[in-house]
Amino acid sequence: MEQGEGKYNIKAVSKQLGVQPGTIRAWERRYDMISPIRNEAGHRLYSQQQVEQLRWLVHKINQGFTISQAIQVWQQSDRHANQIKTESVQHDMTSELLQALLSFEEKKAHDSLDRAFSLYSFDLVITDLLIPLLNSIGHQWATGQITTAHEHFATSFLRSRIGHIFHTMPVKGFLPKAVSVCSPGETHELGLLIFTLFLRRKGFEVIYLGTGIAEEDMDIVINEIQPRLLVMSCTFDRHLPALRRTIQRILKQEQSLDLALGGSAVSADDALFSPYTIGDRAEEWEDWMHKYFRRRMSFD
Repeated sequence: MEQGEGKYNIKAVSKQLGVQPGTIRAWERRYDMISPIRNEAGHRLYSQQQVEQLRWLVHKINQGFTISQAIQVWQQSDRHANQIKTESVQHDMTSELLQALLSFEEKKAHDSLDRAFSLYSFDLVITDLLIPLLNSIGHQWATGQITTAHEHFATSFLRSRIGHIFHTMPVKGFLPKAVSVCSPGETHELGLLIFTLFLRRKGFEVIYLGTGIAEEDMDIVINEIQPRLLVMSCTFDRHLPALRRTIQRILKQEQSLDLALGGSAVSADDALFSPYTIGDRAEEWEDWMHKYFRRRMSFD
């Protein structure tokens, strides 16, 4: 609980609340509920906010709560309030970064992302800032609110930043080598970039190929790199036939190769794709990861 400026001694607080000073001291010692400041003589001084917090606890006790139950309710509501505040700040930072990218302000975008990494954990920046950013850009582009130039600038910016981040992350040698590539013909790679960063964060050695791989070259890529996991992304329905042919050929020729499929065009209801879809939210990616390792352990 916050401290604030001390105004009231314990005698005044006791009189206001109808609670003995010894009881208030016991609550402080036992539950570490508040920490009043001390004056030069060592006497407690309570802020107005702390008095209101104590008043709230007394009200709960009068309703039938024990002091420990009342404090538990307070702590839960306090954590919830802090979470709401944090989410609000994260939303503002996502909006700030989005606006910088859509205004082609590269320095402002770098500064915004740097600030996010300085304030929050790496995983939180990925899940609560970059993924919502990706979804917003994808939606605005799909609905014609922004141009292809905006989408390309954002992709170029994120590709550059992610490339620098990759070099700072250790690879766990026991994890499968992975290749990330867009579906043949696909040119939109934002989702693939973010998921590749997610894999890299987990310790995967990921070779990112992005866009521009012809359908007939996929077999060459797989033979040269010899990955254990192939990640493919498809955004447009018109590229699904090529993706379908590629997947069917890979499943026939590379039976030991694992697949992960994402992108707005990939439907989990499709019988061919459904066993390999990763979803489009961080929670779904984590769920896919757990299932992937369980499946790998059962096969190895």
